[in-house]
Amino acid sequence: MRTTLAKLDSSRLPLNESAWLRCQAAVELKDRGDYDRAREVMRPFWKNFGERPELEGLNPPMAAEVLLHVGILTRWIGSKNQVSDAQDVAKDLITESITLFESLGDPLRVAAARAELGFCYWWAGALDEARIMLTEALQKLTIEGNTRANALIFLSIVEWSASRYSHSLKLLNDNAALFKKIPNPTLKGAFHNQRAMALRKLITAENRANYFRRIIKEYEQAEHYFKLAHNIIFRSEVKNNVGNVLRQMHRFKEAHQYLIEARRLASLIKDKAVVAQIDDTRAQVLIDQGRLDEAEAVARSAARRLRKSGHQVLLADRLINHAVALARLGRKEQARFTFQEAIEVAHEIGALNKAGLAALTLIEEIDDLTLGVLATAYLQASEWLTNCQSQQLLLRFKAAGAKLAARIQHGPSSEDTETSLFNEPIDLADEVLKFERNLISGALAKVNGRVSYAAKLLGIGYQGLAYIIESRHPELLKQRTPVYRRPRKR
Repeated sequence: MRTTLAKLDSSRLPLNESAWLRCQAAVELKDRGDYDRAREVMRPFWKNFGERPELEGLNPPMAAEVLLHVGILTRWIGSKNQVSDAQDVAKDLITESITLFESLGDPLRVAAARAELGFCYWWAGALDEARIMLTEALQKLTIEGNTRANALIFLSIVEWSASRYSHSLKLLNDNAALFKKIPNPTLKGAFHNQRAMALRKLITAENRANYFRRIIKEYEQAEHYFKLAHNIIFRSEVKNNVGNVLRQMHRFKEAHQYLIEARRLASLIKDKAVVAQIDDTRAQVLIDQGRLDEAEAVARSAARRLRKSGHQVLLADRLINHAVALARLGRKEQARFTFQEAIEVAHEIGALNKAGLAALTLIEEIDDLTLGVLATAYLQASEWLTNCQSQQLLLRFKAAGAKLAARIQHGPSSEDTETSLFNEPIDLADEVLKFERNLISGALAKVNGRVSYAAKLLGIGYQGLAYIIESRHPELLKQRTPVYRRPRKR
């Protein structure tokens, strides 16, 4: 990179050559996690973040490259700074570059740009679309190099996010030789980090000790390569991941130490989205320790940050953990609302495996669900997690099924008509009327329909209650005693 920047600084270059060198320097800075300097390098062509770059004077191939690289930077910078519409802007820029590359008849650059577009779709939670784009791109990217390695990492992340952990791991293992050959330390580190993440989801009671050793070794390799790349943000993510493994091993003190260091690194470069992920891991450690008040506060803060980032897949996970903390504190109504919010967020973006995980955790954490909601949650979780490749989840399903069977044995209650897993909007006026009607109905039942006695119970006058029944709740007229009207005196 020093050579690239030196060429830019050493002389006045022709416009197209300057654009090419700036694109290369921006990629190298992006791989180091130095997004601000990468943006500065592109400033001659890209004055303001969120806007289309200036392409006047560039030939078509170079205009396409500038559009592509500005789109990539928009995605990363937008995530770091929590710009909610950044992913849409990035998609538009990358799509425009694809159109230009197609008009030039350059299938390799089309494939490279489609891989980047696929990652934008993953960022927004559209996992199926991301998988299709990346698979198609890899069919064209047959030359072993950084571009193919980058697309493989992206596809492995998509498969992992879809809970297809075996697919994610196989993809990396099948291409391990490629990652040994390439010189790029950021991609090498990403390979080891992603392989460790897939292994962590495939832990069973039988392979537990062996897998933990392998996972820690993979994370050590990832840390080594990210250090070589001077990528602080990816190093912080690795430390966060190690903290999660230590949590699973119940080594809570060490887990907190790693998370403190991870948060320090992420704070150095002010990446709020990564700080939120680290805080969420810390909340999980606190939940496992039984420090629920602290866990709830940390989890709430993490979810609040991610709401601003536009990264909906990560938000769904954070909401699930916040709901768990609320449920274990006994705040059942808030917990259920938050679980259902996680289901809605995941369902809206098509990340159905996350919606299924939220529904399954809802069953586990809240005991007083109606039979209707319990059955709906179980059936939906079964459907949404059909392709999940985790023995742990299968065991959780078995326990949830047993809970449903036990509930069915007790028989339905009057409340079991409720079945929705989504937070329905509430009409305040209707709810107030419903509450008022129930109060009056209960009072009339206690006094055998005599309005004067019911009025005393409710603390209002006879005429006032009679008027309320007649004007607002005429269906209650059959519950009251008949109205006796005195004859007029002559």
